Amino acid sequence: MLSNYIKIAWKVLLRHPFYTFITLFGISLTLTVLMVLTSFLDHLFGSHYPETKRDRSLYIMQMRTQDSTRTGSSSGPMSFKFLTEYAKSLKTAERVTICTFVNSSNAYVGSQKIKLNTKYTDADFWEVTEFDFLEGKPYNEQNIANSDLVVVITDDFKKQYFGNVAESVIGKDVEIESIHYRVIGVVKGSPVTRPFTYADVYYPYTTPKSNYQRTGMRGGYVAILLAKKTSDLKTVRDEFQSHIARIPLPGVEDGYKYAYVEVKSEPYVENFVGTLNGNKGLKTVFFGIIAFIMLMLIGLPAINLVNVNVSRIMERASEIGIRKAFGAPVRTLMWQFIIENLFITLIGGGIALVLTLIVIQLINSSGIIAYADLTINLNVFLVSLLVCLVFGLLSGVLPALRMSKLKIAEALKA
Repeated sequence: MLSNYIKIAWKVLLRHPFYTFITLFGISLTLTVLMVLTSFLDHLFGSHYPETKRDRSLYIMQMRTQDSTRTGSSSGPMSFKFLTEYAKSLKTAERVTICTFVNSSNAYVGSQKIKLNTKYTDADFWEVTEFDFLEGKPYNEQNIANSDLVVVITDDFKKQYFGNVAESVIGKDVEIESIHYRVIGVVKGSPVTRPFTYADVYYPYTTPKSNYQRTGMRGGYVAILLAKKTSDLKTVRDEFQSHIARIPLPGVEDGYKYAYVEVKSEPYVENFVGTLNGNKGLKTVFFGIIAFIMLMLIGLPAINLVNVNVSRIMERASEIGIRKAFGAPVRTLMWQFIIENLFITLIGGGIALVLTLIVIQLINSSGIIAYADLTINLNVFLVSLLVCLVFGLLSGVLPALRMSKLKIAEALKA
């Protein structure tokens, strides 16, 4: 029976090329946008290079302090000393890395200025992340203890500073902000959409201008806690919160008197959404935009396709009348039209898959997002397949229900 429905659907597609074009165009365009959007969200929040261990990582991005009345608050990153005391001391974590967010510096090649994004890190940074070293190796604890002026640079900065050279630049000198550093490693860069790992140049935290000696709780550092396995995340989080609970209260930081301190260690998605909590207006706008996009991408095209499908099926009213006259039940007619619509939607999904691959390749090669690595992996494919099925049902159920309930006499007159 299923094969017969599919054969009928195929014949209907060939019978009316214009309706077929409109239907497939609407489906494939909508699903292409959805697949690209899904791929981009996976790019933002999934476990990808160099943060391939996100599934067992907790991120610490900011500290929030409040006064005794909870009417005033202050939030921001922490000092290296604070994270060393309260995060590095965790016994349940496999490793803990402390690093800065992105800073800015300048380098010069002749009279040409190169604007750089820089990051100060500890040695564990290279163990928690999985950078691809094209040349050399990362700095280690000995380099940090010696305050060696060494750096790890990206392949893109290598091209800008040394030119498009094939030979190794390990051991060569780079001058950044009037300080000379020795290149110890060259890595494939991290996308700008991953702020915990993105930079052009990576320094040991003991190099100049890192401000790691700051003695207060506030500073410019964040941390990543790496659990031994995913099931250990709750244990690591609980231990970290027990450490935070030991912070002496009340206290004073840069003249601000606080009575409450909140520092969360969260998976990446929760951490990202959590940054919006401090601004309810921004959070409302963010989720409002998401809801609007989903309405535009699924709701409106589905409504248009319902209208097209009703027009297409109306031409088959006589067929419906004859089948009902021979005893075809409403359920059978409904399932026929739903399966036909799912079949058409899956064809549109196949076209959308090809278009998505083309669009993703164009985005990755365009340089719009530095080191972009959008892909259609298994998760993206499964979500896209689910969207195809939902889209097919949304645009097929109403026409099927309407046509299956036609009276025999009305159907034969149509």
